[in-house]
Amino acid sequence: QVQLVESGGGLVQAGGSLRLSCAASGTMFSFNVMGWYRQAPGKQREWVAAITIGGSTNYADSVKGRFTISRDGAKNTVYLQMNGLKPEDTAVYYCKADLYRGGRWDYYWGQGTQVTVSS
Repeated sequence: QVQLVESGGGLVQAGGSLRLSCAASGTMFSFNVMGWYRQAPGKQREWVAAITIGGSTNYADSVKGRFTISRDGAKNTVYLQMNGLKPEDTAVYYCKADLYRGGRWDYYWGQGTQVTVSS
């Protein structure tokens, strides 16, 4: 059974940095896409960044230039380096992994890690 475990969240002052990690287990296949979402209190979950198996990346406009997504394909691990953090980045951050196999897509989510940015 595929499991995603996030780590690296915490409390940081505005302007600071954090690095989130998401380690996947339970599969021998490399995920086609891995990414990060976040959900702030009272708001819907929103997409933050994604990286394909080939290394192509995309970012939400709100984090472009401040966040960097990367992955270790051999370990099925994805990272999110967050610099220049703002109070509005405060949210629970979730890892998501997409796997295409046997003609179907399967989607997996982690449990989330809290990021709090103080002003």
